[in-house]
Amino acid sequence: MKISTILDHIDSGHMALPEFQRGYVWSGDQVRGLFDSLYRRHPVGGLLVWATEAKTAAHRGDGPVVSGIVKLLLDGQQRMTSLYGVIRGKPPKFFDGNAKAFSGLHFHLENETFAFYQPLKMEGDPLWVDVSALMQAGTAGLGGFVTKLTQQPELAPKIGVYVGRLSQLLGISDVDLHIEEVTGADKSLDVVVDIFNRVNSGGTKLSKGDLALAKICADWPEARATMKTKLKAWAQADFNFNLDWLLRSLNTVLTGEAKFSHLDDKTADDIQDGLKRSTKAIDTALNLIGGRLGLDHEQVLFGRFAIPVMVRFLDQNKGQLDEKQRDKLLFWFAQAGMWGRYSGNTESTIDEDLAALESGGIDGLLTKLRFWRGGLRVEPEHFTGWSLGARFYPVLYMLTRMGGARDWGTGIELKANLLGKMSVCAR
Repeated sequence: MKISTILDHIDSGHMALPEFQRGYVWSGDQVRGLFDSLYRRHPVGGLLVWATEAKTAAHRGDGPVVSGIVKLLLDGQQRMTSLYGVIRGKPPKFFDGNAKAFSGLHFHLENETFAFYQPLKMEGDPLWVDVSALMQAGTAGLGGFVTKLTQQPELAPKIGVYVGRLSQLLGISDVDLHIEEVTGADKSLDVVVDIFNRVNSGGTKLSKGDLALAKICADWPEARATMKTKLKAWAQADFNFNLDWLLRSLNTVLTGEAKFSHLDDKTADDIQDGLKRSTKAIDTALNLIGGRLGLDHEQVLFGRFAIPVMVRFLDQNKGQLDEKQRDKLLFWFAQAGMWGRYSGNTESTIDEDLAALESGGIDGLLTKLRFWRGGLRVEPEHFTGWSLGARFYPVLYMLTRMGGARDWGTGIELKANLLGKMSVCAR
């Protein structure tokens, strides 16, 4: 099928992106490489689609799909998103990523190379052609580009060559890509995701969280967008989490388990309730960690996978802790982060700690941590050689904040918004 036809199918809703697909992750270099290969008519691989009933197809984005059979893109998302973005000059409706990766692609008519727009290098040079502008103008608009070239007398001897290259560039839309279909009533979501992972074995496989979220979105289509809204709110407060992490916290609240498979029998109402409770508990945890420990931004938030365990405890106690419980919980959090409790198999470790919490509360967590670590005493040599980005840097930051340290020059108490900007310590 021609690339132009595939793009038309995306526009019409005959082809869409399944809910379980990741967002757009390609870099500008990969986009450039794709167009270079297509320009030279080198093979770029085919597409794999899942032909399924539109009424049951959980797809990404707010674009409508056709009634009847819709083709969900299993393999080729990055390529087709890049092609759509450059040829249409805008992202497709299912887009989720950084559009700058395919914005401003240019082609040099003399060197036959692709590069992204650089004003000093390209401005005023008619040999640099905006690929999106050419593609949208099409063959009918080719004359405008030729006119610009003819205005430069020194280019006249090669006008015919350049026109041929412009036509070859336009011809990318007519390149045929082979499409293979996965069909059949036996192709459940689990089966299709397994096929996807096998086909994409050389790339990044779908995580268990991706699969769990896909199943959730089948019953509650707004789940991903709702969760992303909350993630953005935390990002604005300088805490950067991902969907897997949030889903893990939701899971601990609803099931008391870390494995996403425990969400399989939960209804859309269960998930919505769990998300509401887990985000409330996460807010409480972050407020405690920031307010009491001074770990108030992304760079110093170590042990983030301890938070889903804290969330379970906070939810069970409706967020109401006495001072002793609060300080014990924060002591456990700091110790877990300090010693890298979750640096190994995160899922198994969270399950172990949830079991300890269930049987012994916070004391059970501390006992488990002492047994795992062999002791929790901090020695001076533990700080030797530790620098920014290491586990003990947040400990130093925490001690600085909790001790009410002040800038030597200004006398202002050190806070996240001052460190690295005004602080003498930072210099």
